[in-house]
Amino acid sequence: MKILVIGSGGREHALCWKLAQTPGHEIYATPGNPGIAQLASCYPASDPLKLAETLDIALTVVGPEAPLAAGIVDRFRARGLAIFGPTQAAARLESSKTFAKEFMQRWRIPTARFAAAASPGQALEELHNFGYPVVLKADGLAAGKGVVVAHNREEAEHGIAQLMAGGHPLVIEEFLQGEEVSFIVLSDGNRVVALEATQDHKALLDGDQGPNTGGMGAYSDGRILTPEQNEAILKTVIYPTIEAMRGEGAPFTGFLYAGLMMTADGPRVLEFNARLGDPETQPLMHRLRGDFIGALQGAALGKLPETAFEWKPEPSVCVVLAAAGYPGSPRRGDHISGCQQVNHGLIFQAGTELDLYGLKTAGGRVLGVTGSGPDLETAIRNTYDEVAKVRFEGMHYRRDIGRKGLLRWA
Repeated sequence: MKILVIGSGGREHALCWKLAQTPGHEIYATPGNPGIAQLASCYPASDPLKLAETLDIALTVVGPEAPLAAGIVDRFRARGLAIFGPTQAAARLESSKTFAKEFMQRWRIPTARFAAAASPGQALEELHNFGYPVVLKADGLAAGKGVVVAHNREEAEHGIAQLMAGGHPLVIEEFLQGEEVSFIVLSDGNRVVALEATQDHKALLDGDQGPNTGGMGAYSDGRILTPEQNEAILKTVIYPTIEAMRGEGAPFTGFLYAGLMMTADGPRVLEFNARLGDPETQPLMHRLRGDFIGALQGAALGKLPETAFEWKPEPSVCVVLAAAGYPGSPRRGDHISGCQQVNHGLIFQAGTELDLYGLKTAGGRVLGVTGSGPDLETAIRNTYDEVAKVRFEGMHYRRDIGRKGLLRWA
């Protein structure tokens, strides 16, 4: 079977790495990156539909959110091609914060109290109904960077001006206390199969300080959630969402990502994504055992197998190595060395390109170094030992990925 993966980041590299482990299939990617090119035949960015038809692709897997929001699944299905991902209508759970919040309000899916604002004036007025800190979210795709946590009125006014500068609506939310968890499931529009929980690290700096990013690292450990918490999330968030989307005429197929705050009152949805998280995908694929293709194909065809996935017991950790200037204006063109010395972990490439002299930076999040160990402490140490082998000018990364887990289970 020929499989096409759309995307060029670390998430797509990890997906291709996992798919390539199942023998008997040909993996293609568009546009891919130098790391993906070692696993798949890469084609320049163009019209993925035409490419899929030309190559006689049996299954297309969409990595990033932008093509989903633009309706790529609708286009493929209109031509009778199998594709894994949600329709444009279903992808509104990610592409519109206002839609997602109003959807959760309609169906009583637990989330933070909120207000939607169409103008800066309205946003400033709505601030009076919230205490501090308060969360401000741009209403649209923002690659994980359209969120500001304001601790006082001055920060809130600055955040509103920043996020609404392009005329975009805004969502204002109460600040929730607890610990964040990424909970991802596969769905065929009716059934779901859950992946293991992960924990992302959004802030740029150690201790969750600095501006939000697309994610500076993540870890996967079977202890992140208890069986009771898993069941509560499925019962109060996942199942109601899948049922409600189907009831509203937009069945959700693909990866449903629930970014959750585990509060004293139970799970609360911070955001929905309509695809796998990045960098959560890297440790997930690193831990996943067995074939993944059958589940993706089954979900795309409306026949998701009901068997649960099998996971390696060892925790996995991914540390993102970012370029100088990230997340504001990342610098490109710095040459990367040391990747060949990483032999006890994996490097998933994200913002990279090749020139005559080798690999160089070509984006904000450049590489994701992923490792594991018999326990979380060892997995963290092993991963950072591999990180130390990689070099490029301006490289920066968080040094506390997974530390919350260590404190939780100390």
